[in-house]
Amino acid sequence: MAEKQGGGRRPGTPGAFSRWMQHRMNARMNRKVRRGRGTFMGMDVLILNTAGSRSGQPRETPVAWFPDEGDSRLIVASGGGTRNPDWFDNLMANPDRALIELPGEEPVPVTPHRLEGADRERAWQRIAEAQPRIAKYQSKSDREYPVVRLTSR
Repeated sequence: MAEKQGGGRRPGTPGAFSRWMQHRMNARMNRKVRRGRGTFMGMDVLILNTAGSRSGQPRETPVAWFPDEGDSRLIVASGGGTRNPDWFDNLMANPDRALIELPGEEPVPVTPHRLEGADRERAWQRIAEAQPRIAKYQSKSDREYPVVRLTSR
């Protein structure tokens, strides 16, 4: 188990205030997407509906997405930290419960597929060209950000 910092949390784990702020910001972005305005910092945003990996409770997370072949969409599990964001763990633990909401539209069930090897590299190149900021974040990280293809079921 990781050594705990003062305050009882593991290194790299956000504190209570950070988590509270993130929940507030996510809720605000979710409202915007549901009202039909789904962009943030020049990126298209969808709401990813998952089930908690341990609790099974419903989770809603605004996530930037990029077009892919057909009606598929690509998302990147960057999280800005040393570990994958919780939504990624939730998505991979309960792929059959995944839904997405596009701006102003009803939820659609999707099948997530984590891309590996050449598939990931091709998708990553398209994402990095569309949004160089993400490539910059990746270059500063010690881990390779997972790329997930979401395909409508």
